[in-house]
Amino acid sequence: MREKNNNQILFLTRAAVIAAAYVALTLLFAPISFNAIQVRISEALTILPFFLPEAVPGLFVGCILGNLIGGAIVPDIIFGSIATLLGAVGTYMLGRHRSPVWVATIPPIAANTVIIPFVLYFGYGLKGSTPAVILYYALTIFIGEVIACGVGGTLLALFLRKVPSIWGPRS
Repeated sequence: MREKNNNQILFLTRAAVIAAAYVALTLLFAPISFNAIQVRISEALTILPFFLPEAVPGLFVGCILGNLIGGAIVPDIIFGSIATLLGAVGTYMLGRHRSPVWVATIPPIAANTVIIPFVLYFGYGLKGSTPAVILYYALTIFIGEVIACGVGGTLLALFLRKVPSIWGPRS
């Protein structure tokens, strides 16, 4: 029973640290974490569910808090966080199937590329002249996610593979 409690505490602690790191990175890089053209550096952390299941709730809570503290509107807080959650779950599933690390960056890139342009268009009223501007937002979000998740996440994963003792035993 004691080991189960210790595992639960470890799970919650890791999730909280990941949430805090996501919030800190989002706010530290706030000028590039929001708006139509963004490279949310904290999205590199979406590779963590590949290694740790507790990263899924940690990233979700971190995104909610980062958006809330960062001044995002309610639709962005809700749907932006759902995009991060979907990406994290996808990354976790790929980790369970021992996919290559770079493949694990695809779910967060895809989720954000599909969801966030609609948040920008409908939520923030960044409408431009036609609905085709959603494609522009999809392109800018895609590029930012490739930089943050694809490049940053892959580099983080390569580092974590070399230093697995950072996280201790997997819960």
